[in-house]
Amino acid sequence: MTPAARLAAAMELLDEIQASPKPADQISSLYFKSRRYIGSKDRRAVAETVWRVLRTKARIDWWLEALDFPADARARVLVDMVFQGVKPEPELFQGAHSASPPNQEERRLLDTLRGKSPFHHAMPAWVKGEFPQWLEPRLTALWGERLAQEVGAMRDEAPLDLRVNTLKATRDDALIALKKERITATPTEISPLGLRLANRVALVQVQAWRDGLIEVQDEGSQLVALLADAQPGMAVVDYCAGAGGKTLALAAAMQNKGRLVACDVAEWRVDKAQARLRRAGVHNVTRRVIEGESDKWIKRSAASFDRVLVDAPCTGTGTWRRNPDGKWQLTEQTVLELVGRQQVILASAARLTKPGGRLIYATCSILPEENEEQIERFLSTHPEFTVVPVPGLWGELVGTPCPVSGPYLRLSPYGHGTDGFFAAVLERALAAVPE
Repeated sequence: MTPAARLAAAMELLDEIQASPKPADQISSLYFKSRRYIGSKDRRAVAETVWRVLRTKARIDWWLEALDFPADARARVLVDMVFQGVKPEPELFQGAHSASPPNQEERRLLDTLRGKSPFHHAMPAWVKGEFPQWLEPRLTALWGERLAQEVGAMRDEAPLDLRVNTLKATRDDALIALKKERITATPTEISPLGLRLANRVALVQVQAWRDGLIEVQDEGSQLVALLADAQPGMAVVDYCAGAGGKTLALAAAMQNKGRLVACDVAEWRVDKAQARLRRAGVHNVTRRVIEGESDKWIKRSAASFDRVLVDAPCTGTGTWRRNPDGKWQLTEQTVLELVGRQQVILASAARLTKPGGRLIYATCSILPEENEEQIERFLSTHPEFTVVPVPGLWGELVGTPCPVSGPYLRLSPYGHGTDGFFAAVLERALAAVPE
């Protein structure tokens, strides 16, 4: 593709993303699948432009509004081009499938912006931080003076983290295997099972991945799975298993010994995990589709699991580095709906926890109403559960210096170099709590 064709494709893909409620990565995948003629280098170049625009959308739109220019996909790509130091020369708009050259008004816009920084001192905090304006009071209350640094880290692109599959390899084994394929990786600082890649690679072409030695999993997500303390011979349930990322980590911790049930309400998500389980060499997992809190299996299985992990559906505000488009689709109503759904899921999953067993609640959200407030609400109606402070568990379960001092695990890109995560470990009393 010519540079002009790449620009046109970026504009077209952005248009499709903005017109659909689906996540940008799904739209992007479908876009490139339907255009097989676009080579890998061109796909990468187009995707880089699109994701850079999504990461800088608030600032670009602020400039467009300040200069009284309509904000659409074409204008955003042109402004991004100028901020990247590329001059809109005529040859950039020539050739097959090219974008049309800037008209007179667009040229005036680009000339005005040439040499300027994407940032401006007059921008409000939510524009500089690239997050929805309605969230500013919540994030200010959460982070206070650290707001700029915290949201600044969430603007950046996330690294690619891998978890070593201890059923097949040690971390040193995985490092050697990756080095043979000329892939540079370094051990993660907090997780004892993690590797961080220096550059993004197509993992489906990596033999270490094909052989099941490694799996993609953010370092923060690895830590949540470690806190579950799933041990060989236990009965464990991954209540919201999804595509199976934490299920794989739990199975490895259990050394394939014991009973591990991966649940989800969507059959396609449960089925999607099958190939990953097979590649990882996991064979102690039973996959189950459940029908919410009224599911008969939950009633039959009450108080029969040593560990119950609830990786609850959430706003995903901790994953903005990976999903920059998601923040702009988030509304206050969405938060309220998810909080209500989380309450129901947590109460339902709690029934599966045996006396003396543990219930682990986790989200990839940074919002207190989905995290600390959710736990406080649950404990007020479930006195048989108590909080097990994370620092007291950390040394034995993880082994690295504990990154938090409070009772819960709360991680952020700025503070810990991970996605934003929250986890609480709750233990069910051995005897009934007197009323």
